[in-house]
Amino acid sequence: MTTGAALRIGEVAQRVGVTPRTIRYYEELGLLGSGSGREKGAHRTYDEADVARLQELIRLRDLLGLSLEELVELAEAEDARAELRDRWAENPSEEERLRILDEAIPHVERQLALVRSRQRNLEEFAAQLEAKLERLRSRRRELAR
Repeated sequence: MTTGAALRIGEVAQRVGVTPRTIRYYEELGLLGSGSGREKGAHRTYDEADVARLQELIRLRDLLGLSLEELVELAEAEDARAELRDRWAENPSEEERLRILDEAIPHVERQLALVRSRQRNLEEFAAQLEAKLERLRSRRRELAR
């Protein structure tokens, strides 16, 4: 398919590996913007940028185990950073660049906090599994004597 092709919701769902209902729900949450300019009763259409965004959202959701609320927060921070990158690309003054950087830092800090929180949870779970494994091996050694 070409990058300009208008894709229907079923095609996008199949490509990304989710249900059409998931896509509609992500639209309701503001994670995908494709439904807003659509006339009532008209088919939803998507482009390659929508597919890429949805794939990234699903990847982050699955990779980090994010709740939908956290996913929205992460996406909003990324959208805000994209706007700041656009402002930066306009070659603003040094003073404006400082403001852009000051605005970008809290967004990245929040994203990093979410990732680190998930890291801590995974480390705790791994430690529990390691302790359980050691207890099982210890019992096995005792029984094998």
